Amino acid sequence: MTAPGSGAPGDGAPGAATPGAARRTTAFDDLVAVMDRLRSPGGCPWDAQQTHASLLPYALEEVYEVVEAVESGDRDALREELGDLLLQVVFHARLATEHPTDPFDIEDVAAGIAAKLRRRHPHVFGDQATEGATDEATEATNGAAGAGAGAGEPADGGDLHRRWDEAKRVEKGRASALDGIPHAMPALARAEKVAGRGRRAGLPVDAVAGRLTAEPGAGGGVGRRLLALALEAQAAGLDAEAELRAAVRELEAALRAAEADSSDD
Repeated sequence: MTAPGSGAPGDGAPGAATPGAARRTTAFDDLVAVMDRLRSPGGCPWDAQQTHASLLPYALEEVYEVVEAVESGDRDALREELGDLLLQVVFHARLATEHPTDPFDIEDVAAGIAAKLRRRHPHVFGDQATEGATDEATEATNGAAGAGAGAGEPADGGDLHRRWDEAKRVEKGRASALDGIPHAMPALARAEKVAGRGRRAGLPVDAVAGRLTAEPGAGGGVGRRLLALALEAQAAGLDAEAELRAAVRELEAALRAAEADSSDD
């Protein structure tokens, strides 16, 4: 991995050295090397058998464990779980190097996301447009910025989110503001994502949802009532998934207490 620090420390340039950068780069290089050894001939038989598809359950599990560590406030667990999640990225990137016609590696992954962040944050990087950014995407992003803030003025969070949405839409050639939302997302989170995207695009989310929830649907309308609750949480500035997880933790704690009481009898 190319070490950061091509710019002078403190010069504000992308890639400028930061305290601890060398240690972090060395540790990351070590992780990449360990993963390469495990996957290579003579390494670990289990690692050698894995595919992108077979690793998906582990990636999802690690994401959930990061969420649990954050919500529990356990800093040691958070450090460990972030490492486990990082391993999934490195593992998938190592597998990708073996593709016969379209290989890529962790350098390509890192370069791609760095370029994307610069391209979608012109309010931060200004004219430091990365190679590959389209004029259309830049114009769309800057145009959206102009709609929400005066020249040279910082945009608020909502405006920045709208600019991000518009830049992605132009860059990826999406026909709808709702394109690109993964269908595999948990239902409550996806409901909030669809509604949020729709609102930022100026769509009549509340009116449409109101008509849907007023009509009986399949299963006695349970799904539509859940949708209404998700939108209610979003309107209140709450994360419906997080609120439900907290309620389930309370239920679990109460059930465990009841279980303990019954075993004492």
